Amino acid sequence: MPKQTFTEKIFGAQAGSVVFHKPDIVLSHDNTASIESTFKKMGGIKVYDPQRLLIVLDHNAPPTSSKLANDYQQIRNFVRNQGINKFHDAGDGICHQLMGKYARPGMVIVGSDSHTCTAGAFNAFAAGIDRTETAGLWKQGETWFRVPDSIKITLHGRLPEYVYAKDLALYIIGMIGSSGADYMSVEFHGEGVKTLSLADRMTIANLSSEMGAKNAVFPADEPLHAFLGKRTTGVWADSGACYHKEYEIDLDLLFPLVSCPHHVDNVKSVDEVAGTKISQALIGTCTNGRLEDLRIAAAILKDKKVAEGLQLLITPASREIYLQAVKEGLAEIFLLAGANILTPSCGPCLGTGQGIPPDGINIISTANRNFLGRMGNTKSSIYLASPATVALSAIHGEITSPAASAEKSVFPYHIRQSATITVSASENRYTNGVWNYKDADNLNTDQMFAGNLTYEISSSQPEKIAPHLLKGFDEKFSSCVRKGDIMICGENFGCGSSREHPAVGLVYAGIRAVLVKSVSRIFFRSAINQGLPILVIPDAVEAYTNGDPVLIDMTDGIIAIGNKKFHFSPLPDKLMQILEQGGLVKWINGEQ
Repeated sequence: MPKQTFTEKIFGAQAGSVVFHKPDIVLSHDNTASIESTFKKMGGIKVYDPQRLLIVLDHNAPPTSSKLANDYQQIRNFVRNQGINKFHDAGDGICHQLMGKYARPGMVIVGSDSHTCTAGAFNAFAAGIDRTETAGLWKQGETWFRVPDSIKITLHGRLPEYVYAKDLALYIIGMIGSSGADYMSVEFHGEGVKTLSLADRMTIANLSSEMGAKNAVFPADEPLHAFLGKRTTGVWADSGACYHKEYEIDLDLLFPLVSCPHHVDNVKSVDEVAGTKISQALIGTCTNGRLEDLRIAAAILKDKKVAEGLQLLITPASREIYLQAVKEGLAEIFLLAGANILTPSCGPCLGTGQGIPPDGINIISTANRNFLGRMGNTKSSIYLASPATVALSAIHGEITSPAASAEKSVFPYHIRQSATITVSASENRYTNGVWNYKDADNLNTDQMFAGNLTYEISSSQPEKIAPHLLKGFDEKFSSCVRKGDIMICGENFGCGSSREHPAVGLVYAGIRAVLVKSVSRIFFRSAINQGLPILVIPDAVEAYTNGDPVLIDMTDGIIAIGNKKFHFSPLPDKLMQILEQGGLVKWINGEQ
């Protein structure tokens, strides 16, 4: 029997296989109200298994509008009527933190949020999906998985003083790029893993989505046994398993890092950007809002004051962490330093709650994304860093390294960093039914549909989504797109959030297909679920020039561009059926 990776063992199939599986946990959050609407369109009345559902109200907690308040009440009613017992109301915490109460080794976990991969810290397979697929799971209890290829990262040594898990995660992202692990499972091996706490592992697994990974996973070893209070065998890869790529990292050699605007793989050492003025700082979120993170920040802020004119926000990841921070005196340190402590929620991270920045400022944050407009304002710039770097920078009013060094550290992988373009108002990217964005890498979901609109406009309202499509990228698109049009885009298309609004809107607008060099895994699934083909054919993208006719044959796997033909592997039968029937909702209704 061939040696197997973690995911091959979990699904009992080789990499590349498509299997159907019933997840142990299906997570949703504020988007549950929208998912319920789709569930009803599928003919759903009672969910398949209420014991598998975990629902957390966190992204807009507490609600910031009457619509959101009504959504929250609708979700509470749904939870009660369906007999769901894994439910956390507003203020309990962020879903990925609370998942630690339920995730166990060897589980298969999915969630309607791209950072569901955080649960890989608990030796579980955990991956993000979209709202429509979540509704399908409520109805049928089962979904499809493509068993991913795997990347093996072996860690040696121990992180130096003032270097943290966030720095390690940014190092990996900067080294391999934001699409370096597209559709792959990332396994962490080596003696260095044992030096990482569960909090560290959650931070690293959380950020695996920012390198394009389907999931990230750690072994069931002593730190996990200590967390669970018992020993467990878990699931782990065989020695000698086959990996797509392997990397080795010496933790002792790392130094504080920062992700610079406006893309997460724009990584530099803190030394390289030291002195950059900042006006706002955020410590918390699902990436770095754990008690260990707050302790690090408090140790630096104790008996200090934040810089004049600077706003420091603290968001504990859960009510439990908040309470412990009060008991340990951390909250008092933060308040005396001039910080604002917010309700445990996601709000500041995606610009849906308190903490939206003003125009023209720099923010330093422990969050996981720094896309243009990510925090609710396209006229501000976001840097990502560890809690220590953020806390010290807040005191000085400029980016400052917590690690004193005689020599300036320089991050060695700048050549790999990439940032997406934006289309100027004077440009015309539309010719002969084709939108030519082949030079646009990392076209993310925030640019395709702004995050602060995600809960104001439901994904079941395509007519309201359409006017906002690609507004953060090409102003002309939403008003000029025509039914039957094709989009041609660059690498890592659809990276970012798991929100399905862009795919829903593109289908409603009439986009027939999107041709890309590479695609974000969750966006690919979301597009299929809406009936939108995403074709990954890099050579065809490169071959396209303005005015070329583009013909697509999905059945035989052929695309013709001008006088050139390119072949691709047709999708499995069930996925083709979903496309042909116009998406997952219609396919499920047709199955009844």
